[in-house]
Amino acid sequence: MSVGPAWLDHMKPAADTARDGRTDQVLGAARAVRADLTALEARRFEIAAQWAELHPGEEVDQSVPWEERELEIAGEGAPTVAEFCIAELAATLGMSTDAGRNLVGDAVETQHRLPRLWARVMALEVPVWRARRVAQLTASLSVEAAAYVDRHLAAVIDKCSYAQIERTVEAARTSFDPEAELARTVEDHLEVRITHAKPALGETPGTACVDAILTTADALDLETAVADIAHRLLASHPDASLDTRRALALGILARGEHPGGSSREVVIYTHHRPAEGPGIIGVDNTRAWVTLDQLSEWCTTAGTKVTIKPVLDLADELFTDHYEPTPAQHEQAILTHPTCVFPACSRPSRGCDLDHIIPWPLGPTATWNLAPLCRFHHRLKTTGGWTYQRQSPTSFEWTSPHHRTYLVTSSRHIH
Repeated sequence: MSVGPAWLDHMKPAADTARDGRTDQVLGAARAVRADLTALEARRFEIAAQWAELHPGEEVDQSVPWEERELEIAGEGAPTVAEFCIAELAATLGMSTDAGRNLVGDAVETQHRLPRLWARVMALEVPVWRARRVAQLTASLSVEAAAYVDRHLAAVIDKCSYAQIERTVEAARTSFDPEAELARTVEDHLEVRITHAKPALGETPGTACVDAILTTADALDLETAVADIAHRLLASHPDASLDTRRALALGILARGEHPGGSSREVVIYTHHRPAEGPGIIGVDNTRAWVTLDQLSEWCTTAGTKVTIKPVLDLADELFTDHYEPTPAQHEQAILTHPTCVFPACSRPSRGCDLDHIIPWPLGPTATWNLAPLCRFHHRLKTTGGWTYQRQSPTSFEWTSPHHRTYLVTSSRHIH
């Protein structure tokens, strides 16, 4: 669009005119991509709801712990789904089972309890992410309260801030679910998240971001303890900033170097994986990386218990005649596979079951026949119709009840 006299356009250099034309093309392409992404997200949301409809939940004997269960995936009055069906849709979409469960739950909640909002999403008038935010807040509401939210937000959701959405939900809860409001506890909102630095992305190795929501009482207690320790650290760290001393204080609290606590333990496995690179060490069962200097500092901190474990060759084929794996087999599996080996699962292997890929006694308790599975995916493999085969020491091919295959490699990619 011209912003001056028309004759000025004729005075523009040819390069500027060409650049303006190219800019319009790129912006036009960006708008088209945005529209396509909105449509694809809405279609995926619709597919998640359709998948739930195809797999309704049925009452089962809850006393049989390994069998499939009826899963209440959305709020009051919404249909349930068969628990095991989530895994296949999630794997097909390239996401974890937990992420798939959240997607299907949000879709069912929106379709059945927020129908006005669902209609706008399907009409591509509201992005899926906005609808999911509302659905996650209304899942704990009664049918009447969810309907109230739908009536008040559906028409204006694209103009609402997240704070406005929360206020509407809380108004509905107070008006329609007063008993539930009184019964709700602050524990519903508590959480602690620890994100380890990624040196490959230029972040400082040996550091992590800690983000937490605590009760006010616990937060005040923590503040008092951190402030007290940080003040005492001034004598031994006179040049350290207050922020540095407070961070060190949290570490002291975590190691229990205060009344009633426990000391730090460092377990060193005397093996090396060349792929991890020189001077950088992976911390077992985390995504954390530290340098040799940092490891040395850990080991020399007062009160630290250092355990040296013997060389464990991850390529060794270990075998036992018994059903239970040996401690060496257990450690070997954990060190080889840091997480559950089901497609996209990121649960740490140290908390997983060690599964016989070919069920025992048909399959031996041997290295090639053992892999860590979290309890849910172990149940899925045992009674849910999923099977898998080892393709290499660190890759597996899973086959679903619908005969679709998923290759999981050591880098956790699904193919």
